[in-house]
Amino acid sequence: MKFKWTEDTSSKVYNDALLIRKTVFVEEQKVPVELEIDELEAKTMHVVGYLNESAVATARIYQKEPGIFKIQRVAVLQTGRKKGTGKELMAEVERKIRTLESHQMVLDAQDYALSFYEKCGFTIEGKGFPDAGIPHHKMTKDI
Repeated sequence: MKFKWTEDTSSKVYNDALLIRKTVFVEEQKVPVELEIDELEAKTMHVVGYLNESAVATARIYQKEPGIFKIQRVAVLQTGRKKGTGKELMAEVERKIRTLESHQMVLDAQDYALSFYEKCGFTIEGKGFPDAGIPHHKMTKDI
């Protein structure tokens, strides 16, 4: 898989990220679009994974506080699932964050994906909570 990063919300890469997110979160999971597209869009770094030139996976990151980066909007299209695409995406996100003088990554994982993130080295922190009506848990990984 080939990865492309952008901070430009007018770029093709960003638009590919939005298409994936709208398909996975808005269409499949019924998250309201006004919750999915938020005020952080222009303040985050977006990555898209391409298989044979087709955008299939995305995530975004931002510095939450010095040394701590938050991972959000992790999504893989149906065509990329069960093929290791999510694992490759998370490895790329970690690679990028390691270059940014970070010591910890955090994310809010949907409960159905907790075991996936645990396999990526994340640990559940605290009690669960709803986000857009979907059960989540905070997870962290020291790097």
